[in-house]
Amino acid sequence: MGTSPWAVKASSLYDRAYARQYRSHDDEFERSEPCRRFADWLRQVCRSFAPPIDALDLGCGTGRYFWALEGVRELVGIDASPAMLAEARNPYNASRITARAVTLVEGDLFGHQFEPARFDLVYSIGVLAEHVPFDSEVVEHVSRWLKPTGRLAFTTVHPDSPSIPRTFKRRLGESIAAIAPRPVERRVRHRLLSGGMYADEARIEQLLAGAFAIESLRRFESEAHQHCWCVARRSAP
Repeated sequence: MGTSPWAVKASSLYDRAYARQYRSHDDEFERSEPCRRFADWLRQVCRSFAPPIDALDLGCGTGRYFWALEGVRELVGIDASPAMLAEARNPYNASRITARAVTLVEGDLFGHQFEPARFDLVYSIGVLAEHVPFDSEVVEHVSRWLKPTGRLAFTTVHPDSPSIPRTFKRRLGESIAAIAPRPVERRVRHRLLSGGMYADEARIEQLLAGAFAIESLRRFESEAHQHCWCVARRSAP
């Protein structure tokens, strides 16, 4: 299977200099309220399981949130950037990581194949519908990798985020989508979501329908974006 353009982009863009700069920001974690809230959120998701669990960090970067997990037997982090993974070998709060084993995988989340039903939890912060598309392919992969009734916890960038330029075309598209017939509205919304690079509540519900039961879905404001953050349980086969 070929490498996706998103993996190629990540591997080239997130080079050694970028990774070092990104890792230096991790050490300022306590100054960021959104980062602290993301960590608390992950901790609560872990506590919804009976330990021990196996977890996958989808687009782990420098391993910023490894330490926040609880009750984990094996933690796997996958990322397309070798430079980011090099930093993840010495992540933030390394002394507080409680996972019994940590495995780092250089790979393309659209092409890598984990064994079916390997993980209890797949989580992804600041990756889906931000750096790579959140689409049916991602949902299919994660559903296959999760154990029955396992959970997917993730964030997206909401299309109403103030970080997205309010261009004339975007405002016009929003106006058309509000009054257009359903087929036209769907096409316009797809454009507004930039092919999966943003995702709102309706899009998340649409993509997860059938494969997952949503347990929580709400908005959250960080320094950079307005996000959706979601926890969904895999529907039993």
